[in-house]
This record gives sequence, C-alpha cells and structure tokens, in this order.
Amino acid sequence: MKFVQPRLPYSPDALAPAISQQTVEYHYGKHEKAYIAKLNELVEGTAFADMALEEIIRTADGPLFNQASQAWNHIFYFFQFSPNPVKEPSGKFAEKIKETFGSLDNLKAEMEKAGAQLFGSGWVWLSEDEGGNLFITQTSNAGNPLTDGLTPLLVIDVWEHAYYLDYQNRRPDYLHSIWDIVDWSVIETRY
Repeated sequence: MKFVQPRLPYSPDALAPAISQQTVEYHYGKHEKAYIAKLNELVEGTAFADMALEEIIRTADGPLFNQASQAWNHIFYFFQFSPNPVKEPSGKFAEKIKETFGSLDNLKAEMEKAGAQLFGSGWVWLSEDEGGNLFITQTSNAGNPLTDGLTPLLVIDVWEHAYYLDYQNRRPDYLHSIWDIVDWSVIETRY
C-alpha cells in the first residue's frame, strides 16, 4: 500500500490570518509531502507495507515511527481547521469539556499553557481514554497519544515550522490565534 497525501479541504490562503498561505504551502505542501515520501520509502518491501498508518505508529520505532507519526500528526492537524469553523463544541462533548476543565475557555488556556511550556519541538494534544476521560498531553518530536492507548481529538503543532513564518518567536500568539480556525464539529466527530 502506498501512502498518499490527502488534498486539503480548503485553499492554502483560507486560514489566514491565523495561518498564512505561505505557511500552509511550506508546512503542508513541503514538510508533509516529505514525511509521506520518506514513509513510503521506509515501508517498501517490509512487513509494514500493508499496515494502516495508525498500526505503524503503534508498533514501529526509530526513523519509521518518526516518519509515520509525523505524516499522521500533520494530516490530523490540518484537517481540524476550517475557514468557517463551528466555534464551540456542543452536546455531550461540550458537557464533558465543562466537567473536565470547567469551561471551553479553560481548556483553551490549558492547551495554550502546555504549548508555551513545551521545550523544543512537539505537539499538544487533547485526547480521550477508553473510559471517556479527557486529557491534555505534550509529546516531543513525533510523539503521538496513540502509543499510549489514547484517542487523539485535537492537536496543536508546536514545531517552529508551524508558526515561525507568521509569528516568528511569538509562540503564545500562535497558540492563541489557532482557536480562530479550529472547527469543533470536526473535533466532535473524533470524540
């Protein structure tokens, strides 16, 4: 099976000003393309060649894990955005957020804090465990909650290439602005 980079459901300029066209073109158009190309190269002729991407992430290590997880993480990240997002969760998911974090604003603030405090490159995740509990976690480099048995729901990329063209060294500004494009209807379907 050959992995293929999915086409974004919006134009590269659609997320501005939160994420600029230039960042989308470099981040998804070049970085993500390279992860998928290297992933295909690494799985060719191996037992991983017929595995789903999530299974590779759960079982591989080293360079294969890094490429597989980065490919998956970026798709997960870019496909949670919309130029016309649903701005708040609803129903049972909204209730669970309120129960766990007190409010949607508190969840956002905690994720922003986790992103600002993450040293170096990585990801900040909102995930769910088998019992339906919500967690905010940080992962370094290509880390992914799938390896801990969690179900990822939402992610913020805190690698510098995710924000540097638009925000330079102002990571907190990026973390705060990302909420303008998060489509909570997408996050709810993952819940």
